Amino acid sequence: MPISDCEVRDPRIRRTRQLLQGALQTLMQSKSFEEISVQDITDVATVNRATFYDHYTDKFALLDAMVAGGFHLLLHERNVIYDGTCPTAASAIILAACDYLAQTHHGGACSRQSAFEPLMDAAITTAIRRVLSVGVKKQADLSADNPASLSPEMVAAAASWAIYGAAKEWFYTPGHSTPEETVPQILQLVLPILQSANSHRPEPVLTAS
Repeated sequence: MPISDCEVRDPRIRRTRQLLQGALQTLMQSKSFEEISVQDITDVATVNRATFYDHYTDKFALLDAMVAGGFHLLLHERNVIYDGTCPTAASAIILAACDYLAQTHHGGACSRQSAFEPLMDAAITTAIRRVLSVGVKKQADLSADNPASLSPEMVAAAASWAIYGAAKEWFYTPGHSTPEETVPQILQLVLPILQSANSHRPEPVLTAS
């Protein structure tokens, strides 16, 4: 499956997925995610269950696509691409994460459903990791001939959780600063993780027993 439904070229596929995602968003205004069934989603989207399963394996995959699509759309609107070479791009991703977190929690379903929040956390973090992975893998290519180089998947995963965790801490801090003010602080924490993609793991320290 593409990184997000934004990359789907076939207009019929995109329209169907937009209907399904819109249906899920609508349902979540009145029901908890746990209460929503695939049948509920297809009824609201006015498609049959077979069509749903042509596009998504289950409602969790639909949720991931909905969140990733919204986040990637935000990045696309801001023309943000992370290629691993420019810290400014990482700053833009952090800012987008802060803004998207604020948008999705402001009066939305997850502000009223505590059980939904872990699902949202995982989906947003996955979306950030997918964006970072492209640049991190390019960085890792610089040290591909060194067997001690860090795994790009591990670097991207660590950086994505660090970005989202810091952004979430910022969001829930009473009287927090603006996103623009907090981005440099988060970047200071995250940049060493991202830069480790083309560095080497330290040798283990052996101590006498």
